[in-house]
Amino acid sequence: MEFLKDADLRKLNTFGVNARAAYFAEVKSIDDLIAVREEMLKNPVESFMVLGGGSNVLFKEDYPGLVLRMMIPGMDIFHEDADSYVVKAGAGEVWHSFIVRLLDAGIAGLENLALIPGTVGAAPIQNIGAYGAEAAERIESVEVFDINSGEILELTTEECDFGYRSSIFKKKENHHLIITGVTFRFPKKWQPNIGYKALAEEIEINRFPELRPEDVFSCVVALRRRKLPDPSKVGNAGSFFKNPTVERDLFSKLLRTNPSVVSYPLAGGKYKLSAAWLIEQAGLRGYRMGDVGVWEKQPLVLVNYGHATGEDIYALAQDVRLRVKNCFSIKLEPEVNII
Repeated sequence: MEFLKDADLRKLNTFGVNARAAYFAEVKSIDDLIAVREEMLKNPVESFMVLGGGSNVLFKEDYPGLVLRMMIPGMDIFHEDADSYVVKAGAGEVWHSFIVRLLDAGIAGLENLALIPGTVGAAPIQNIGAYGAEAAERIESVEVFDINSGEILELTTEECDFGYRSSIFKKKENHHLIITGVTFRFPKKWQPNIGYKALAEEIEINRFPELRPEDVFSCVVALRRRKLPDPSKVGNAGSFFKNPTVERDLFSKLLRTNPSVVSYPLAGGKYKLSAAWLIEQAGLRGYRMGDVGVWEKQPLVLVNYGHATGEDIYALAQDVRLRVKNCFSIKLEPEVNII
């Protein structure tokens, strides 16, 4: 495989910011990862990172180490029983295309997560979610390459420790585990997940004679296209912030002064708040600083209108966090991986 020096990353991140990697290589197989490990043993690098679709990353500056672009392909329905399909996909498969291929094969279960940018391998890291569904609900196991030992491991969902936009893969101590494939289990008896208000309303408007997985898929795609900017036209990384979780006391105080607060009750008396609502109520919908701004149609999304730098976008994010904290005493946490 080829190792490049001083590689341009602008077209490999959906914010479209200028950034360069000291070293760069494309990974198309586990054999490539073995070659990467051997090279790193002979010529140690300052650090390394894995890049999928570049849709959940913000480069504040150039990367001083090795960037590995994950491109392992493949989709295999390798097991089927009376109740379910078990499907394995390569980490480099494009997430949305993977869902389309599943539906074409008559396999449903990920339609609520349609049009989320990125790759299959990135899905477990963030435990991506949308419209009332999360990837972890369908993940059976995750195959990883341990770049320290050279071993290939299969981690169960329990070992992955999935949570809200989190997993063991986000922890620094597990940075040596590189996801190479993900195995999913899909029940043959499909049950639509349409409890999310916006999705339920979209389905109601369309008045489908008999709801099919493809109908849910098309509604999710329509919703996302209306609310979110196309990264090929306006640089962005989707939702920039996580929805914050607060204790009952803080929620009660917030509710007294803001009865319209958008919230979701959780176990243990906690509440998840809508970060988009908080940002909007802080007066930031459509807010702009030069070439960066808060997207008019979805305040969770920060956008690059042209020639913004990673530092420009980061500065806007910090400004948004400060204003929300000043208004509500709530600290927003980035969902995007800031390099």
